[in-house]
Amino acid sequence: MSKRDRFGLYVKIESLCLELLDSLIAAAFESKVNKRPILASARVKIEILKRLTRLAYSIKAIDLKKYTRLETELQEISKMTSGWIRYLTQ
Repeated sequence: MSKRDRFGLYVKIESLCLELLDSLIAAAFESKVNKRPILASARVKIEILKRLTRLAYSIKAIDLKKYTRLETELQEISKMTSGWIRYLTQ
């Protein structure tokens, strides 16, 4: 990544990833009732991360290989979080 991208977009992606990790860990330790709002917030963060990753690829801040790997992992995280939310609504 170029210096400009490293200190701009990359910092935002990195901080959002850490916030997401924080949210998911917090949800794991909350009661069933309190998990849903935390997980809803986590889903929004995941979607923002997907968009930022696409943006990073479109401005050529990351190559196709990294983009594909990140996008695949974000999709899997999104599916798992959605499944967790569905489980809580049963």
